[in-house]
Amino acid sequence: MGAIVMFLILATVAPFLFLQAKKMAFAVAQSILLIGMWLYFFQVTMYTDPGVFSITWSMFYLGLIGAHVAWVMFIVATVKTSPGYQDSLTKEKETLLS
Repeated sequence: MGAIVMFLILATVAPFLFLQAKKMAFAVAQSILLIGMWLYFFQVTMYTDPGVFSITWSMFYLGLIGAHVAWVMFIVATVKTSPGYQDSLTKEKETLLS
């Protein structure tokens, strides 16, 4: 159960990561999926398990995929803009050209 809560918290941050990357459509879609994710979580913890391929089940797993995409995009953008990466890229270009 702890792992699910951790993924829900990471998914809750995902729309803001999409906004930072200027991907408004992804941010809106992830926000909508996020509502379904939290509904599914409360259904599972307090009531019964909804059926496979139900709307909330689909929203939960699509939201997880969207959150993973957001975090990968964020990590790639962070690494690309870091000064250490830029220095090593410049050095590599110099060694390849000489």
